[in-house]
Amino acid sequence: MNLSRCIFITSAALAPVACAVSLPYQRGTSVAQPNPVPAIRPPQVGQEWTYIKKDAFNGKTLGLIRERVANIGSSITINRSTEDGGMLPSEIQSKWGFVSTDPQWPRLLSFSPALPLWPLELTSSWSKQFNTKYGLGGYSDGKLNWQEYMSAQGWEEITVPAGTFLTLRYQNLINYESEDDNKVDCIRKETIWFAPEIGRWVAREASGSYQIQGQMGVAVREDSFQWQLTSYK
Repeated sequence: MNLSRCIFITSAALAPVACAVSLPYQRGTSVAQPNPVPAIRPPQVGQEWTYIKKDAFNGKTLGLIRERVANIGSSITINRSTEDGGMLPSEIQSKWGFVSTDPQWPRLLSFSPALPLWPLELTSSWSKQFNTKYGLGGYSDGKLNWQEYMSAQGWEEITVPAGTFLTLRYQNLINYESEDDNKVDCIRKETIWFAPEIGRWVAREASGSYQIQGQMGVAVREDSFQWQLTSYK
């Protein structure tokens, strides 16, 4: 990554996700680093998490998404469905905590190598950059570049519809290469509250922007979403 791109990513990290978001940003209460650090719940077939998804710009509820561990073997499959039972693309983890097929984005993405889903060390000072390639639609032979800088922000207690949880809040700042050559400086930003006791996140915010080739200086904002955990087992 060249210096100009580093500067761009750094400045993007300091900017707000969006300047006209109807939903307030989610907030937790800062707490001290727990000692000992909570163990991450291991996966078992039948574990479930249900999330409410909202449009952050207008506050509209977009639906409930149920996620269920369906298979544990050489990889881990998490099936996803809508409130009325309609099936959504599944999440595939190469091993617990490393996603190889990610359905959370507007288009299904496959990463090679897989990306971590939470900080590798559950400490407030941890950070690391990951470089991988991705493909669209579940294809694993993608050649598009994906750079992700993951940084822990601190331990927090946060209350969502499913209850109050001890979480490690962290951010992902992503710079990726679009399949559309007209889109450049593609940035995505996530803030995630990960609860080790349930082995999953309990709250999440995501947004993105890009610029059009030849029209540099004007960022085009992508959709911005919020998710909150409503139940789990």
